[in-house]
Amino acid sequence: MSWDVIGMLALVAFCAGFFDAIAGGGGLITLPALFLAGVDPISAIATNKFQAASATISATVTFARKGLIEWREGRFLVICGFIGGASGALLVSSIDKRYLEVCVPIMLILVAIYFAFSPKLANEDRRKKIGIMLFSFTVAPILGFYDGIFGPGVGSFFIVGFVLLCGLGMMRAMSFTKLANASCNLGSLSVFITKGVIIWPIAIAMALAAFIGAQLGARAAVRVGPRLIKPMLIVVCCALAIKLLSVETNPLRVAVIHSLASL
Repeated sequence: MSWDVIGMLALVAFCAGFFDAIAGGGGLITLPALFLAGVDPISAIATNKFQAASATISATVTFARKGLIEWREGRFLVICGFIGGASGALLVSSIDKRYLEVCVPIMLILVAIYFAFSPKLANEDRRKKIGIMLFSFTVAPILGFYDGIFGPGVGSFFIVGFVLLCGLGMMRAMSFTKLANASCNLGSLSVFITKGVIIWPIAIAMALAAFIGAQLGARAAVRVGPRLIKPMLIVVCCALAIKLLSVETNPLRVAVIHSLASL
């Protein structure tokens, strides 16, 4: 692959790292870019996971330096997220992705609707339904598994889970999300490395760019807080849903087209 293409992919990763550090969904930008560059699907997912791990770890370090990471409460979140991510990566070649192609866009649209019409999204905690520990052992492995087999949007899903289920304010939800997302990425990345499917020149270039972008994005998120996070979450969820539904092989899109053609 030419250095010009690698340079363009690095620029894409920089933008994705900035975006992902604020609202998640950076894979919406990087994964399609890798496909367009001619990278085969498994290598694209694996290479994307390497740069995504760089971005999320970068953002997590920034949050930690600012004292926003609650390590004691998040220790089981790290373990369960890692296991979920590794499990998803192990099964990525055997899972029928048609189910994800149908479910993920619907989930993202529902997330966008919630954040668009929720009147009380703020930085304060609210009444919780479950604690962080229960979340770590139930929801985190499931989202980690999804991150291992596909990935884009998992940061948004974590934020929604922490807000709706754990009653966290947006900034605390983001802090736990960075920790969970980094552990999921590392879990799946450990599997992809052992399988030897990562294209290292592209992965390293994108990782360096994503690291810088995530540093800037995390600082922007800490400074402006929920004012920026809420609209970006809505944009990310809607954009990712539209992107997934626009794929010609998406079963939901095919079913709609066949239904219209039969009228």
